[in-house]
Amino acid sequence: MSKKNHLFSPEDERFRQQVRDWLEASKPRTPRPSDAQGQREYDLGWQRTQYEGGWAGIAWPKEYGGLGLPLIRQLIWYEEYARAEAPHVGASMVGLNHGGPTLIVRASDEQKAFHLPKILKGEVVWSQGFSEPGSGSDLASLRTKGRVEDGHLVVNGQKIWTSYAHISDYQELLVRTDPDSSRHRGLTWIICDMKLPGITIRPIRNMVGDHHFNEVFYDNVRIPLANVVGQIGEGWSVAMSTLGFERGTAHARDQIELSLELEKLIAYAKVHPGPDGVRPAIKDDEFAGRLAMLRAEMSALRSLVYTMVSRIEKTGSPGPEGSIVRLYFAETKQRMTRLAADLLGVAAIERHRVEGLSALDYLNSLRFTISAGTAEIQRNIIGERILGLPRGK
Repeated sequence: MSKKNHLFSPEDERFRQQVRDWLEASKPRTPRPSDAQGQREYDLGWQRTQYEGGWAGIAWPKEYGGLGLPLIRQLIWYEEYARAEAPHVGASMVGLNHGGPTLIVRASDEQKAFHLPKILKGEVVWSQGFSEPGSGSDLASLRTKGRVEDGHLVVNGQKIWTSYAHISDYQELLVRTDPDSSRHRGLTWIICDMKLPGITIRPIRNMVGDHHFNEVFYDNVRIPLANVVGQIGEGWSVAMSTLGFERGTAHARDQIELSLELEKLIAYAKVHPGPDGVRPAIKDDEFAGRLAMLRAEMSALRSLVYTMVSRIEKTGSPGPEGSIVRLYFAETKQRMTRLAADLLGVAAIERHRVEGLSALDYLNSLRFTISAGTAEIQRNIIGERILGLPRGK
């Protein structure tokens, strides 16, 4: 990841070295706690350290506490962050990766001034209230209602798969405000204070045993109309901005980290026995072929990320090409973690990690072709908005 690249200027490379030096000196040395409150404090504390060190919001506007640097510098930060094996953003994910960026491009000046500094300083946790039972991939069919009443939206309904809702302060919430509307029309994107009366949160544990998912119930929750982002009824357009960030730039670090994990896997295969129990696994034709193909796919994935970043640099916001990156990353992640499980063999069923690898990574990878829109949804977007194919029925 540190090799010279003609895409980066000498100034970019000097910036890269500064990032590398700071991360090595400042990244947390203690493991992330397993309890919810401990995770919140750990994640926000690390974000606060980045802010105080002058490294929060690389590409965010200066007036809201960011550095105001070109997006290519954000990409360099992601590359070095992954190389340093710094902690995942965890509970800060929604605020930093798509809630905050959505506010930057769609919110009022007052909303930006209040919320963006809090996100960058590590003072608050955000969650996302989009998916519902029966309205996950088909987000336009959502049924949670928001009724305008005395300067408020009165919200009733249910959301599901809500990451970090149990420890969040605010939520990007999508509701139907026109009872006679259907599909994409009549939706509104609003900032919900998660401490308002009428909100009930129930945990959902995944098959790996982790708890960051939740279902959230809203019973006459009164949210001030001043919290609406954009206009009432324009929620679909705002949500598409959110999903554009979620499907593209939000996971740039994950995509870069994946290539580093592959190199660990190749190193493991060079020194550990393969199926015959004698030769290193990399001497086995099947394993060698799968590893070689994955390395080629990682190179392609990196090129896709660079292309996406270049386009966003010109347009100012992500487009449908984010679905290409998201889909390719998700399926490549699953192929690599499946190969890791095959290489580890019996050790793969243990809950501990071997050479930084675990079969639990494969189980966890299954969610990537579901979250942020299923693989089928991503293919529809690619077909319709990029290839110009007829809309599917």
